[in-house]
Amino acid sequence: MSTILIYGATGYTGRLIAEHAVAQGLRPILAGRDPEKLRPLAARLGLESRAARLDQPGPLRAMLAGVAAVIHAAGPFSRTARPMAEACLAAGAHYVDITGEIDVLESLAARDADAKAAGIVLLPAAGFDVVPSDCLAAHVAGRVPGATHLRISIGGFGGFSRGTARTMVEGIAWGTRVRRAGRIVELPSPPRGRADFGRGPRRTVGLGWGDVSSAWYSTRIPNIAVYFEAFPAMAAAAGLPAGIRRLIAGGTAQRLINRGIDRLPAGPSDSARASARSTFLAEAWDGAGARAASRMETPEGYSLTVLTALEIARRVASGAVPAGFQTPVTAFGPDFILGFPTVIRTDL
Repeated sequence: MSTILIYGATGYTGRLIAEHAVAQGLRPILAGRDPEKLRPLAARLGLESRAARLDQPGPLRAMLAGVAAVIHAAGPFSRTARPMAEACLAAGAHYVDITGEIDVLESLAARDADAKAAGIVLLPAAGFDVVPSDCLAAHVAGRVPGATHLRISIGGFGGFSRGTARTMVEGIAWGTRVRRAGRIVELPSPPRGRADFGRGPRRTVGLGWGDVSSAWYSTRIPNIAVYFEAFPAMAAAAGLPAGIRRLIAGGTAQRLINRGIDRLPAGPSDSARASARSTFLAEAWDGAGARAASRMETPEGYSLTVLTALEIARRVASGAVPAGFQTPVTAFGPDFILGFPTVIRTDL
């Protein structure tokens, strides 16, 4: 079995992936920046551990010796993706991450030629964002050949990890970004809408999410927007004036907010993850009136991320995916998500 390294293994999601890998009979290498934090987890799981900081290119490349694929689980990826991707390109190791950040996806897409030259795969967003929505978007796009518009709505949450909370706070500065005529643009205010997730219409709010990037590469639909079920905190954050959002994104405010995040639970409890479900609605249409919608129900986000990220890394490490930048759909097709337990897709 080709060697997989999990960087960020002591974080909430990284630990879940490591535990699942061991349960599946795999023996990944656990990695991160702090050897003292890695040792207890590695000892409990009976695995090798390696440590290197992301701001040390030499040790980081050395850490990847003998590694076929990296699952990069240490966010915020706006700060961490580039050094890890650079190390993977230099070491010849495939790169997989679990980001949902638009700019990270765009920056990795721009390295497609470099990845092909190095003979490696760059496959970001291998978790809850964007595997299920990417697959559903491509499926519904196939029902409307030549679609010009795509709207993805996401509902159902079981809570957030500290890492996800940090990423969401950092993203407040960007407001709501969508794709218009093939280009990513920022809207002056977040759009509002409604979506039926199978239990009647619910209010939604537009947010800049990874699919604004990934769905373009997977479907080539030029106009893409993503909406989330408008639970109060998300709706309030999205509705902040631009000036306040920029202020919150400043260094001082970010440090204060992150201190508060450090006092939160590491992430949803096992029972919360087991009981929660997420629902996706994808709608595609063209200028001639053709329209299609499909809905998908999946396990809770972190539980699904554990499954999809590990399976993607396993396939990438085995050499089953062509070199270059890939999305889940370009690598595995729109039905990939149906291979995971309790995923239900319905054409409406």
